[in-house]
Amino acid sequence: MSTDDARPRPPVTEADILAWLETTAAALRAGELNATDLIELLGELRRASAACADASDWALLAAREEGASLRQIAPVFGKGYVRAPAARLEKLHRQAQNSSQWLAILRHQQGV
Repeated sequence: MSTDDARPRPPVTEADILAWLETTAAALRAGELNATDLIELLGELRRASAACADASDWALLAAREEGASLRQIAPVFGKGYVRAPAARLEKLHRQAQNSSQWLAILRHQQGV
């Protein structure tokens, strides 16, 4: 998929998270949430964070399979250093050699 309008979008964005935080903070200030509610939210967020990390790993593997260089990938890791994605790929390759294998691992973890 090369056109922007047909390109898949992530299920959640930074803007989505900030909007959610603003709404949730307002609910907290209004007394609509208690500690138990926040602990439940924390658990859900931590699971979602792990799922986002897994999706990021899949995208990293898939980008390499599609011919992306480490220099092209490096800027999304923040520092622009090639070592960060290279180290992540090395760690991932201990579990899966490609994005299809990684997806199969994720499906297995979910019991799908």
